Amino acid sequence: MNLRIASLTLALASGSAAFVAAVQAQTAPDHGTGHLMLKPAELTWKPLPSIAGADIAVIEGPMSQPGPFTVRLRLPANSRIPPHWHPGIEHVTVMSGTFQIGHGEKFEEGKLTALPPGSVAIMQPKSPHFVLVKEETIVQLHGMGPWAVKYVNPADDPSKK
Repeated sequence: MNLRIASLTLALASGSAAFVAAVQAQTAPDHGTGHLMLKPAELTWKPLPSIAGADIAVIEGPMSQPGPFTVRLRLPANSRIPPHWHPGIEHVTVMSGTFQIGHGEKFEEGKLTALPPGSVAIMQPKSPHFVLVKEETIVQLHGMGPWAVKYVNPADDPSKK
C-alpha cells in the first residue's frame, strides 16, 4: 500500500511541475509571480474577422495549438452566428449583455435561450449551436486547443465568402 501512495505522490508532483512550467510559459504579464492577473482595461482587443464588427481579446492561448485557451469576445448589437460546432468542449460565461443561444442544425429564434450576465453555457464537442445578440455582449470562452469553428452549412463560413 505504501508503494502505491509513493507512486501516486510522485505522479502528482511530476504533474504539478509540468503545470507550473506551462503557466510560467505564458507571454501575458505575470507581475513577477508566474500567475496571470489582468484587469479589464489591460485586455488587448483586436477585430475578429469571422463576425462583422466583433472583437477578440486573447487572455491565454493560442487557440490554434494544443493546450488551454481563454478569450473574450465582444459582439456588437444584432450579431448572428449561424449553426456551427467545435471539435472540443466549449465553456461560455456571459460577462455583459444578453447572449442568446440555441441548439440544432437550423437557426430557429424560437429555440434561443437568453442568458444574462453571470450565466454559463457548456456545449459538448460536435454539438451544433447558434447565437443571436440584440445588444453589445461580451462573453468569455475557454476550452482546449486546437480550436476550430465548423459551420453546419459550409456556405455560412465567412472565410469562404
